[in-house]
Amino acid sequence: MKLTIVSPKISVTDEFKDFAETKAIKKLERFFDESATAKITLRENPNKVTVELIVTHKNLLFKSEQASENKKEALLTAVDKIIRQIRKNKTKLLNQYVKDTAFSEPFEDEIDEQSEYNVIRTKTIEILPMTVEEAILQMNMLGHSFFVFKNPDNSYINVVYKRNDGNYSVIVPEK
Repeated sequence: MKLTIVSPKISVTDEFKDFAETKAIKKLERFFDESATAKITLRENPNKVTVELIVTHKNLLFKSEQASENKKEALLTAVDKIIRQIRKNKTKLLNQYVKDTAFSEPFEDEIDEQSEYNVIRTKTIEILPMTVEEAILQMNMLGHSFFVFKNPDNSYINVVYKRNDGNYSVIVPEK
């Protein structure tokens, strides 16, 4: 697994790099082949360090973000969270992946999983053209956490959503 560590404002010591490669990422290698990539981003907050871990393998993306006073502890917690995501969704991953990946092997300590997602409602909506600002306003007025709209700037269907940090993001399809 290829590892990249990004840290715009925090110095990354060789000790942390070794820890990330030998302890943390080693736990994930049994689930992925050598084509997988892991990216660790460190951000400093008041009294804490936030570790964001993104693992990309084929067409799947696993993401975990953890904050702690200790960056090693935050990294281990982020790795454990990704392992839980894999285990929880093992059946769905098996159906989507080729059988020669690490997902085809049984896990030592299985977690009970739901065999299907429970869709309780299907809603048909009219997708109206509006700017990003109008979509955010509409989303907030409806009390939703996301909103689907047609962006007149790019003529694509976009999704705007509210992030955990209180800011907004827009999802735009690739051209």
